[in-house]
Amino acid sequence: MAEETKTSGQEQQDRGALTGDMSMLFVSVGTFLDSTIEPMSKIVAQTLDSMAVVAKQVLEGVNTTLGSKK
Repeated sequence: MAEETKTSGQEQQDRGALTGDMSMLFVSVGTFLDSTIEPMSKIVAQTLDSMAVVAKQVLEGVNTTLGSKK
C-alpha cells in the first residue's frame, strides 16, 4: 500500500493551478482571436469599399448607355 494520499491543502493548490491554467488559456485564445479578427475586418472593409466603387462605375455605365439610347 504505497499509495500516497493528498491533503486538502494540496488539492486546493492543484485547483488553483488548474484555474490559473484555464484563465491563461482563455487570455491566450482571446488574444489570438483579437489579433486574427482585426486584420480580417480591415480586409473585409477594404473589399466592400472596392465593390462599392465598382458597382457605382457599372451603374454609371448602364445609365450612360441607356441615357444615350433615348
